[in-house]
Amino acid sequence: MKNEKIPYKIYLEENEMPTHYYNVRADMPTKPAPLLNPATHQPMTAEELEGVFCTELVKQELDNTTAFIAIPDEIRSFYKMYRPSPLVRAYELERKLQTPAKIYYKFEGNNTSGSHKLNSAIAQAYYAKKQGLKGLTTETGAGQWGTALSMACAYLDMDLKVYMVKGSYEQKPFRREVMRTYGASVTPSPSDTTEVGRRILAAHPGTTGSLGCAISEAVEYAVSHEGYRYVLGSVLNQVLLHQSVIGLETKTAMDKYGIVPDIIIGCAGGGSNLGGLIAPFMGQQLRGEANYHFIAVEPASCPSLTRGKYAYDFCDTGMICPLAKMYTLGSNFIPSPNHAGGLRYHGMSPVLSELYDEGLMEARSVEQTAVFEAAEYFARIEGILPAPESSHAIKVAMDEAIKCKQTGEEKTILFGLTGTGYFDLVAYQQYNDHTMTDYIPTDEDLARSLETLPNVKLC
Repeated sequence: MKNEKIPYKIYLEENEMPTHYYNVRADMPTKPAPLLNPATHQPMTAEELEGVFCTELVKQELDNTTAFIAIPDEIRSFYKMYRPSPLVRAYELERKLQTPAKIYYKFEGNNTSGSHKLNSAIAQAYYAKKQGLKGLTTETGAGQWGTALSMACAYLDMDLKVYMVKGSYEQKPFRREVMRTYGASVTPSPSDTTEVGRRILAAHPGTTGSLGCAISEAVEYAVSHEGYRYVLGSVLNQVLLHQSVIGLETKTAMDKYGIVPDIIIGCAGGGSNLGGLIAPFMGQQLRGEANYHFIAVEPASCPSLTRGKYAYDFCDTGMICPLAKMYTLGSNFIPSPNHAGGLRYHGMSPVLSELYDEGLMEARSVEQTAVFEAAEYFARIEGILPAPESSHAIKVAMDEAIKCKQTGEEKTILFGLTGTGYFDLVAYQQYNDHTMTDYIPTDEDLARSLETLPNVKLC
């Protein structure tokens, strides 16, 4: 269905769960720049992408015009195990902060994987299974994506190879064991099991790795083994499409009760959670139907939006993946091994990068200790132990609520609570023991990394 102004309620089941994904690109006047072949610098064709990704996912990746894409019955059936997810008003947090603001959060941690990642994991695994593939490969940072995909692959009886960022592999052994329990094999990255991994280890001995490193290894395995394809948990257009169920459910609930958010906040690493949450709201704004204040929150240790460059760059450290135009710190940038593992990616989704470049979103970076201070405050008041990634959004939501207290404005604040932090207790321990530190890359650090950006000359 092409871009038509059709009420969202047409695409809802009786339980108010979406029956269609919403593709915000259909409403973007300026579309995200195309992925480029790293050898020719020409836009990637569907045929080229199908060597790495599933056929149906390639179609979704390249589709900039279809506003609503039907969710297959099999995927919706799986979603019904945990969706719709709760939209919660944080009454106690409001009271404790003594703010006139109304604070709402969409909680995506009410499934075994503990995060929003399952929304795209089951979709990607389903399309791979339908294509007749044997298995999938992927990377994971904090482990949330790997956990979600291992659940999806177990459900569909598919093999899964996970390359987990070495820093997280060592910090989060229990997350690793959940993946293994669901049948996935988990390898710390960079490893000596792939050519690109060995090359990275030679160049950076003792490195704790990065998402860019893990992506390179996962892609190498996929393209060198028959019957496998690579899947990604964030960044790509297709992933933001699947995650639009978050925003569609949120908007449906808010519309039902006549609630209009003034500020919409999400943590931002690759962009899947933020992109999914804001999708239908951003669509309204792009069509001139409403106006919202969107805030992307990223770690100060990996500030791609706030300190990066909008340019074509490799999606991986090994420089074997397509080039994407995005806000980037350079594919060679390896961030400090902090505890916001899922936000430690060198670039940002091309969709969100384009929206940010057009001035449609604000971006802020926050330091690790301040994030954990907000996380612990929230846990004691609202009763949910949040993931470190989610806590970036909590921190800024609290900041905005405190501003309302100071100005007397009665704003409505919405943020995404992407998941739970029960596998992140080592991080909480370090915070409570006062051994947690903040690391912010210097301008010189970023300049060195950005010097490695490819020289792209578009024809």
